[in-house]
Amino acid sequence: MSEDCVSALQASLGAAVLSGDAIPERHYSDATGHAPCRPLAVIRPISTEQVSTAMRLCHAHRCPVIPQGGMTGLAGGAVPTSNSIALSLERLTGATEVDTAAGTLTAWAGMTLEATQHAAESAGLRYPVDLGARGSCQIGGNIATNAGGHAVVRHGMTRDQVLGLEVVLADGRVLNLMNSMIKNNAGYDLKQHFIGSEGTLGVITRAVLRLAPALGDTHTVLCAAVDYAGVVKLLRRLRGSGLSLEAFEVMWQDFYAMSCNWSAMAPPLDAGLPLYVLCELEGDESRLQGILELSMAEREISDAVVAGSKAQARQLWKIREATAEFPSRLAPINFDISLPIGIIGEFAAAICESLNERWPGCRSAFFGHIGDSNLHLTVDANSLPVNDAAAHHAIESLVYGLVGKRGGSISAEHGIGLLKREFLRHSVTDESLTVMRAIKHALDPRGILNPGKIFTSEPIAMSALA
Repeated sequence: MSEDCVSALQASLGAAVLSGDAIPERHYSDATGHAPCRPLAVIRPISTEQVSTAMRLCHAHRCPVIPQGGMTGLAGGAVPTSNSIALSLERLTGATEVDTAAGTLTAWAGMTLEATQHAAESAGLRYPVDLGARGSCQIGGNIATNAGGHAVVRHGMTRDQVLGLEVVLADGRVLNLMNSMIKNNAGYDLKQHFIGSEGTLGVITRAVLRLAPALGDTHTVLCAAVDYAGVVKLLRRLRGSGLSLEAFEVMWQDFYAMSCNWSAMAPPLDAGLPLYVLCELEGDESRLQGILELSMAEREISDAVVAGSKAQARQLWKIREATAEFPSRLAPINFDISLPIGIIGEFAAAICESLNERWPGCRSAFFGHIGDSNLHLTVDANSLPVNDAAAHHAIESLVYGLVGKRGGSISAEHGIGLLKREFLRHSVTDESLTVMRAIKHALDPRGILNPGKIFTSEPIAMSALA
C-alpha cells in the first residue's frame, strides 16, 4: 500500500515528490542525528492545496506522514521511518502580509525565523522570538514545537505570538483558523491544539503572528554572581527596575569557562567565578548603572561589564551561543528542562553531584533561560567510562527522575519527539495522557501523522474516556 501511495502522490503532485536516491540526506534525521533513515518519498509542496492533496492520498492509503521543517529539532520529532512519507514545508515560504496597523505578520510555514525577523524589521516592527537556529529553523516548526529562546522572559513562548493558523488535517481537510485579532472568544480556541503538538495532529501551513514594537535603546551586560541566590535577587531587582528585561541568561562556571576557551578570547570576566548572567535590557543606561552598583553593594554580584557597542554585545552573546559547537566538540547528551526558578540552583548542584558520584570525571555544562524557569544541561558522553546506549539511558533516567520528583517538566521548549516519550510520565499524569491520546484519535483516527512521536503506544479511541 505504501508503494501504491507513492505512485498516487507522483501522479497527482509530479515533481513535488522525490523518491529513492533523489531524496537528500537532510531529510533522514534532525539535528540530533538520531536513527537516520531514508523515507519512501519526500513531498515538497508549494501550496496549501498540494499539502491537502498529499494528506488526502496518504490518509486513503493509510501511509504514515512525517512533517518536516528546518530539521533543527533536538528531540527526534522529524525523524522518518522507511515506510513513511516525509512532508517537507521548505518550499512553502515567505510572508504574505505585514499589517502595521494591527502589528501582525502572515507567514507561510516554511519561512525561516530569521527571514520572519527581517520582514518585521523592514516594516519598523519586530518578531520577538529568537534562538540560535534562527537561520535554519522554520516558523511552522517553531509553532509545532512551541519554541522558546532568549526573549521568553519578556514576550512569552511562540504560543503567545500566534493569533491564527491554517492547518491541514490528517484526511486532507483544511482548517482555516486565520484569526488576526487579539480578542476572539468565538468558541474553542482550536489553534491551541496544534501549537506544540509536534505534527501529530495536523500540518501547519500558514500563521498570523503578533509583532512587537522595535526596540529602543538596549544594553547588554554580563554579570558575575556570587551564588544562585544572588542570581534570583538580581532577576527580581531587574524586573522591578523600570527597565524592560529582554533576556536573562545564566551560565554556570563549567559552561562559561568552556565557551571562552573555545573562542580563544580573553574572558570578559574572571572564568573562575560560580555563575554568570547575560542580560539584555531596554531603557535608560544610567538607571542600569545604578542597579548594578546597588546589586554589587548588596553582594548579589561581584563584577559586571556593559557592552559599549553592538560589536561588543555580539561578543558577549557569542559566549552564550557556544551551544552551536556542541555537536562538533562534544558527544552531547542534551537536556531541556523546566523547574520553579527558586530551586534551579539546588537542582543543578544535586544533578552534578549525582552524575559525578556514579560516573567519576563526568563532564557537564549547565546554562539556560532562568528568567523563564528553563534550565539546559549537556553531558559530554566522551567523558563517561563507557559511552554506549545503556549509559545514555541511565543518565536520562537519573536526570528526568529528579525533575519529576521536583514537579518540573522534562521538556521546556524542545518537545518530546522520539527521545523523551519514555519519560513523559514524569511530567504528565496518566489522566492527562488519556485525554491527549483521545484528542490524537479524534483528529487523526488512522494514526498516520508523525506516528511514534510523543506517545509510546498507539492512541486510544474517545470511548476510553467514557
